[in-house]
Amino acid sequence: MSANQPPSAPSVTRLPSYTKTDQDEILGTGDDPFGVAGTGLTWLPKEDHFGVRLDGRLVAHAGLLRLPVAIGDVETEVMGVGGVAVAPDVRGRGLARLVLAAALDHARTQGPAHALLFCRPPLVPLYQRLGWQPLDTDVLVEQPGSALVTMPLRTMVTPLHETTHRISGRVRLYSLPM
Repeated sequence: MSANQPPSAPSVTRLPSYTKTDQDEILGTGDDPFGVAGTGLTWLPKEDHFGVRLDGRLVAHAGLLRLPVAIGDVETEVMGVGGVAVAPDVRGRGLARLVLAAALDHARTQGPAHALLFCRPPLVPLYQRLGWQPLDTDVLVEQPGSALVTMPLRTMVTPLHETTHRISGRVRLYSLPM
């Protein structure tokens, strides 16, 4: 690239896998990179992964997993979004928006009407800026040993289709959280 050429805009690629090494490349090797260890929850790995690389380094990620839920009395599925991460040294460049948009574009092809994620309360404004809305009801999630617990993190939801209505009523995830 010549000195007069601007760097190319970052793009999202679908990752064949996402490992602890990949996560460490983005967030470092701390014990609790997502700040959720205190919840004591067990999480599911995601099946589909999307990432952004800058100069060969993985700097952003979002994962997806299709999950069974009950919304009120209706059993259905949602696309669970998790493992959303942007390296601290590149935050503020729109990479979370970019990687989430790619993940949600894929989620729209999978059938469920909603995408759902869990986050710490300080991240709610970020997700709201990205089009997500906080759910106004508790969400029950499964945990090992047949335990059913109330999700201690904020639940955020976004519709995947223009005709999708807002979630109302109690929500139960028929699995571990993602």
